[in-house]
Amino acid sequence: MRVVPPSVSIRWQTRRVIVVVCPGQGSQTPGFLAPWLELEGAAERLAAYSDAAQVDLVQHGTVSNADTIRDTQIAQPLIVAASLLAWHALGAATAQAGGVAGHSVGELAALAATGVVSDESALRIVGVRGRAMADAASREQTGMSAVLGGVEADVVALLESLDLTPANYNGGGQIVAAGALDKLAALAAEPPRGVRVVPLQVAGAFHTRYMASAQPVLQAVVDEIPAAEITDPALPLWTNSDGSTVAAGTEALQLIVRQIASPVRWDRCMASFAEAGVTGIVELAPAGALVGLAKRALRGVPSVAVKTPEDLPAALELLNAGTES
Repeated sequence: MRVVPPSVSIRWQTRRVIVVVCPGQGSQTPGFLAPWLELEGAAERLAAYSDAAQVDLVQHGTVSNADTIRDTQIAQPLIVAASLLAWHALGAATAQAGGVAGHSVGELAALAATGVVSDESALRIVGVRGRAMADAASREQTGMSAVLGGVEADVVALLESLDLTPANYNGGGQIVAAGALDKLAALAAEPPRGVRVVPLQVAGAFHTRYMASAQPVLQAVVDEIPAAEITDPALPLWTNSDGSTVAAGTEALQLIVRQIASPVRWDRCMASFAEAGVTGIVELAPAGALVGLAKRALRGVPSVAVKTPEDLPAALELLNAGTES
């Protein structure tokens, strides 16, 4: 398969391919779920999600402060729940999507959206995932920093020389470095010319070897899902593993387990969107980060960031629009 580099501008195609994307950790803000609770059925849905994740999502999504919701075992279920609330609010228009992908923990929202597992199973998995990753992060003082700019090969070589891991290849000239806090401090103190280093408000070195202890815990909860409740994706589903589409639901779940200690290849996902002829992107709540990356890497592709219910009409318009030429 020919992969179009993410920097290539996209021209309108004769068919519509609207990709729905689900954000990852760090996109949450205090009180961001409050407006969603005003939608019919949202409170009941969120209560069920809270039970499945064993996290009070109403409390943390409406009242808790920034420090509280930065805790990965709270942040992860909040983000997946918000994405699924937005997905269901789009209703029948979701059938118009040309595919779905999630960034990091957003992959669990993508699995539920494409029908691989139920919403409740996705929230149960993400609850366990968040707690297991929080436990792994507590064992050593680690973190993550965005590295903006520079030549990718040079940045990766520098990170490896500092014993840091390129945990997220986000495309658009952004790599996320992860590892020991003193190593991240050394990177920030002397960045290469033309490179900015921005510390991220996360609690550990996710998608690296530091998360290895969380994998068997996550595997156990995945193994508890009855085979009859796992289905193949109803829509194209791209994986962070290498940007390819995953045809089997069982494989998608195994990739979720591997993902927590492996790099997120969002750059390859966006390259695959380009190869598929993407004509629009809708980012589910709490949106913004992935649309920002797409504007740099998929130039000319219209996008909608669904941050609040007020953004739903624009998303519906993009999903339901006629063919552009």
